[in-house]
Parts: sequence; C-alpha cells; structure tokens
Amino acid sequence: MVVHIIEDDEAVADALALALEHLDHSTRIYLDGETFMEQAHVSDGHWVIVDLGLPGISGADIVRELKRLAMPPNIIAISGKSRVKILQSLKELRDLTILRKPLSIDMLTAAMA
Repeated sequence: MVVHIIEDDEAVADALALALEHLDHSTRIYLDGETFMEQAHVSDGHWVIVDLGLPGISGADIVRELKRLAMPPNIIAISGKSRVKILQSLKELRDLTILRKPLSIDMLTAAMA
C-alpha cells in the first residue's frame, strides 16, 4: 500500500515514513503542499497523511481537493492545533480522521485499520 506523507517538518515526515515502511507500506514524502499537488500520483486505495498546518497550500485545502476526486484516497489529517481550531477550519469535513501530534504508530495503525 502506498502512503503519501505531506509534512513540512522533515524529522516528523521521516519518522512517519520509517514507521510505516516497517509495517510494509511504501511511502512518499512531500515537504509542502505544492510539491504534493505537482508530483503525487494518488489513486483509490492509497493513503494520504497530511499536516493541516502546512505553509503555502494548506493541509485543509489539500484535503478539500482530494475529496473532490472521483475516487479519493483514504485521508488522515494531522495537527498540533487544538481540536476546536481544527474543527472550525474544517466545518464541511466532519467525517475526516484527525490525529493530534505527537503521533504514535499505534494511533496511525488504528486510524488505518
């Protein structure tokens, strides 16, 4: 399974990739939303883990674009912001899986199950 990780903190992105690769997932890292939008080839069955607090194109905007696809990937949003602030910025996406930082591999695997 391919997991696209969009996270501007390189250490966090690398840690996520290593943990997911240990679970036999293929990972792709994008340090900003623009690179993801230009280079990613996302299909049904893929997973996208996106930081909501990205500079430039926001994680919320990426989620909205992905949800518009005919066959959107599975999406997990991650953020260090409070749950109230997250929900305010994503009012129309109530069904989105959101995980708060700091993350654990148990949190990720449970969300991907």
